[in-house]
Amino acid sequence: MNPIVSAASVVASGLSVGLAAIGPGIGQGTAAAQAVEGIARQPEAEGRIRGTLLLSFSIHGITNNLWSSCSTSFTIR
Repeated sequence: MNPIVSAASVVASGLSVGLAAIGPGIGQGTAAAQAVEGIARQPEAEGRIRGTLLLSFSIHGITNNLWSSCSTSFTIR
């Protein structure tokens, strides 16, 4: 494989992974902010709100790990 193509593909994959992390980061930040706001409005529902938030974060983490472990088709020889 041409070394320029190899280098460009490595840079492109790094940029795509970095840019793809921005959206979930913003989404998780928004979800956490809304959970804190909900707890501030209704302190008695703290356990339920926190449980739902942690469940959604764990589901996101599991699916992200499964997706990244299944996408190992990029190799440089």
